[in-house]
Amino acid sequence: MAQVLIQSLNKKFDEVHVVKDVNLEIRDKEFMVFVGPSGCGKTTTLRMIAGLESITSGQVMIGDTVVNTLPPMDRDIAMVFQNYALYPHMTVYDNMAFGLKMRKFAKDDIRRRVQDAADILDIRDYLHRKPRQLSGGQRQRVALGRAIVRHPRVFLFDEPLSNLDAKLRVQMRIELRKLHERLGTTAVYVTHDQVEAMTLGDRVVVMRDGRVQQVGEPLELYYQPANRFVAGFLGSPAMNFATVRIEADPGGGFVAANEGLRLTVPPRLTDRVGPYAGRELTLGIRPEDLHIADASDPPDLVFDAVVEVIERLGSEALLVMRVGKDAMVASVEPTVPARMRDRLRIAINPERLHAFDMETGAAV
Repeated sequence: MAQVLIQSLNKKFDEVHVVKDVNLEIRDKEFMVFVGPSGCGKTTTLRMIAGLESITSGQVMIGDTVVNTLPPMDRDIAMVFQNYALYPHMTVYDNMAFGLKMRKFAKDDIRRRVQDAADILDIRDYLHRKPRQLSGGQRQRVALGRAIVRHPRVFLFDEPLSNLDAKLRVQMRIELRKLHERLGTTAVYVTHDQVEAMTLGDRVVVMRDGRVQQVGEPLELYYQPANRFVAGFLGSPAMNFATVRIEADPGGGFVAANEGLRLTVPPRLTDRVGPYAGRELTLGIRPEDLHIADASDPPDLVFDAVVEVIERLGSEALLVMRVGKDAMVASVEPTVPARMRDRLRIAINPERLHAFDMETGAAV
C-alpha cells in the first residue's frame, strides 16, 4: 500500500490553466474523495495521478517514487471508469483476467485472483456471461473486479456510479465502502455528487476552478466550511445566504440587519464580525438550523417569513420562504401545519450561524 503525495501540481491545455498549484497528501489506506462542479479540475488531477495526462509542472509521488514520467502500467495503480470499459466479446472471467494475462501471470494465479475477486463482489455466478447479459450494477462490479485482481497499491475511481439509477447508486456506495474496509487499499475517488463525497470519503477535497478550496473530514467541511463556496456546495438543500450590514448594538455587541432581518450576532461571532462594523458581510444558515419560533426563542434571533412553496418529503417538509428580498429554505417537521402564503415567525440556531467576507468569500 502507499500514500500519494501531490506537490505544486499544475496542468495547462495550451493557455487554459485547468489545475492550479494543488498540494495534497493522500494517506496510506485512506479513501480520499475529490468533489466539485463540472470543469473544476478534479478528473484532470486524477488522470495526472494515473499517468493518463501529462503534468505541466509539479510532481506526483506514489509511495517513495516520483511517477511524473512513468507510464500508467508501471505506477501500480488500477482505475475504474465511468463507462465500465468492458470488452463486449469477452466473458466476465476473461474481462477480469485480461490485464493479468497481458502481464504474463501464471494461469493458476490468474484463476485464483479472479475467483477471489468474484467472491468479494458476489459475481461468481456471472463469470461465464458476457457484458450484454448483465445489468448496470453487475457490469460495474465486473469493472471493480478487474481492478481488484491487480492487487494495486492505489485504486483510482472516476465517477464510477454516474451511470446507475438512484437506488443502485445507494447500494453500490455501501458496497464500495465495505470493499475499501476489506481491502485496506489507498483509494482516490472523483465525483460531482456531494452525497457520494460525504458518505464515502475519509477526507474530502473540494475543488473549484482548478484550485483546492478545502480539505477535511466530511463533517468538518459541513460544519466548518472555509469559505462561502464550500458552505453552499455541501448540503442539500443548500445553505441559505443573506447580505447584511453589521451595526453596533448600544447594549454591547453587534446586530446583523437588512430589509427582512435584524438579528443579534451570537457571542461566539462577536469578535470576528467586529471589524465589519458599518460594513456588509454574508450570513449563512443551513435549512435544518431554522425552525418555527415559539415562546422559548429569544426575540432577537427571530424574523418574519412568507411561505412561497412547501415541499413535503415524508421525513421532512421544506418551506421555501421570502425574507425581505432574500429567499430562504427551512427544513421542519413534516406535520407542521404551514400553508402557502402563510406569514411565519422563524428562529435560528445561533450556534450554527456562519459569516463570510463579501469580497473574498472566506469564512469570518
